[in-house]
Amino acid sequence: MLGHGADPGGAAPLDAALADTVRRTGASAGGVYLLDESAPVLGLVVLSGMPEEVAWPWRRVPLNAGVPVSEAVREDRLVWVGSQDDMARVYPRAAASLPYRFALAAAPLPGGARCLGALFLLWPASHPVEATRRERGHISSAARRIARIIGDAPALPPVPEHPRHIPVAVAGRPRGGQRLRAAADYVDRLPEAAIGLDLEGRITYLAPAAAALLGMDAGRLLGTRPWQSLPWMDNTVVEDHYRTAVISRDPVTFTTLRPPDTWLRFQLYPDASGISARVTRVRSPEGGVPESSGTYAARGLVSAPPTPSGRLYQLVHLAAALTETVAVRDVVDLVADQVLPAFGADGLVLSAADAGRLRITGHHGYDQATIDRLDGLPLDTDITPAGEVLASGVPSFFTSPAELARRFPDAPRISAKQAWAFLPLVVSGRPVGCCILSYDRPHDFSADERAVLTSLAGLVAQALDRARLYDTTRDLAHGLQQALLPRSLPALPGLDAAARYLPASRGMDIGGDFYDVIRIDATTAAAVIGDVQGHNVSAAALMGQVRTAIHATVGAPPGQVLARTNRVLSELETDLLVSCLYAHIDLVRQEAVMASAGHPPPLLHHPGRPPGVMEIEPGPLLGVETVSRYPTTVLPLPPGTTFALYTDGLVEIPGADPDRAALGLSNCLAEYSGQDLDHLIDVLLRHARPTPHYTDDIAVLLLRTAPPPA
Repeated sequence: MLGHGADPGGAAPLDAALADTVRRTGASAGGVYLLDESAPVLGLVVLSGMPEEVAWPWRRVPLNAGVPVSEAVREDRLVWVGSQDDMARVYPRAAASLPYRFALAAAPLPGGARCLGALFLLWPASHPVEATRRERGHISSAARRIARIIGDAPALPPVPEHPRHIPVAVAGRPRGGQRLRAAADYVDRLPEAAIGLDLEGRITYLAPAAAALLGMDAGRLLGTRPWQSLPWMDNTVVEDHYRTAVISRDPVTFTTLRPPDTWLRFQLYPDASGISARVTRVRSPEGGVPESSGTYAARGLVSAPPTPSGRLYQLVHLAAALTETVAVRDVVDLVADQVLPAFGADGLVLSAADAGRLRITGHHGYDQATIDRLDGLPLDTDITPAGEVLASGVPSFFTSPAELARRFPDAPRISAKQAWAFLPLVVSGRPVGCCILSYDRPHDFSADERAVLTSLAGLVAQALDRARLYDTTRDLAHGLQQALLPRSLPALPGLDAAARYLPASRGMDIGGDFYDVIRIDATTAAAVIGDVQGHNVSAAALMGQVRTAIHATVGAPPGQVLARTNRVLSELETDLLVSCLYAHIDLVRQEAVMASAGHPPPLLHHPGRPPGVMEIEPGPLLGVETVSRYPTTVLPLPPGTTFALYTDGLVEIPGADPDRAALGLSNCLAEYSGQDLDHLIDVLLRHARPTPHYTDDIAVLLLRTAPPPA
């Protein structure tokens, strides 16, 4: 993993290109994501112009997430979000954890046959809602330039645990220590109370008048964040004002109370290099309550320290992310990838209640021997606090092994961890499981940390319960799907065949796409492919009935096979429609007779001839009319002919023309026609879908006649 300050081969040119892109486009911040080869996840590699803590929830983004950078990669297009209203409407999860005014662009990084990742850029709130055509061109050009830099490196850089943070050079700024010292002396001589902060919120400059108003020596404040070093500014709203200034680049004004009775107004003026702040003494706001009253109310009484704004936004982000998890594996990955870093934890054990026992569904930071010992403990176990917290529904926090040993003597010996949070996962009074966060060092859990973890446990419980139901349904559906598709394709001398079925990336992993090759005799066979409308058990069941009807009529002319299948479908009185392509292959005559029920035409390549898409006259979809006619088309099959039958998921890509996509695939079919058919299917799928995200089921059936004798 790369860490802060690491400079692997290719990092310096990439960093320079990002900084130059941010500066040239007038953006306030930007970053580069790369596709992680080990998982369908985009990892943030380098960041500029934005504090890392603001970007932290977004350092790893699932490829199927509903956020701009993921969509840019999935759909291979530039995504523009011109306002917060647009963000809330199209990407509500992102808007929930970034409630600021800004414009955003995300552009894919093209890498030939596959996408390398994405470039994202942020502009201040003052940017027009619409990007000009010229501006979009500059963004896409910058993305291509960055992609070339990445592609020219000896190897793709790994996705780091922490993104590199690089400054954005600001043109027109004086250079040299003497000039800067003169400028600082000039400001110091003025009665103005001025403060300089960097984009991380740390104080970089403090005029004497400002130190006097804040009531603390400048030496103790420099390098700190005001809301951390000044107790009376330790307020969620104060930190949020800073975030607003950094992200939206809007001037921000707020008033707060310095105890016991001094009201101070802060005016923040941000730009690409940091924030300039003016501090002035003001009268008590009307009604005695300031816009941001710090930890003191108007009466001067100390209230409980509020939760830091960053932690609140983390909780909002995690809550939104949990609503998007589908399977149990998604929940485990989210907790390990985002919850652990958010709370500084080192280990995770996530278990689900199953038949009176706690079954481990995921873990991180533990060896397998420890997991084996914990797996299958009864729900009322007294070996660890898990049973007690499940029975009571109340979380338990242990700051050291000694504290844990006082109540559970055997628990500290299970692992070498030094602090634990045992969080019961309960839904409507029903135990769902237990989530254990652990630390390699003793850890004190603050009141706000305990409150946030307790709230988070309820969200994790709902997500886990929902995901387990999904997994059960998916496994049932997947078994049904596999039972309905052929286990293998028959061998026929002179004809090679290969097939592939891929379910949509999201959903139940089940649909109505089907294919089959049916041997009729030693020299003839039938090939069929179809698509039942829908992605559910009903679609799969109807698919099985259609396949059975086709099998019953194999040997008849293709038009009659589809007509009889259509009558069977009409008698079933289903509301679902079916597209289908049936081919009768005669190897002696070297021809295939085809009939189509509204199905995409095959891709075709004859040796020595240009590839293309076969022209075939389609009949109506199966199930539209009781009596329908299905015309036939004859396809010559000289030796070495390759043709591909497929369902529409292969060519119907959002924002793309299906006819152009099919033509591109036919060229690919010709280019790799000499390859093994299974490998050729892989090539076609990579060409059609550079990312592993499918919005529809895909079925592909490749057929090739034997080449002529050498």
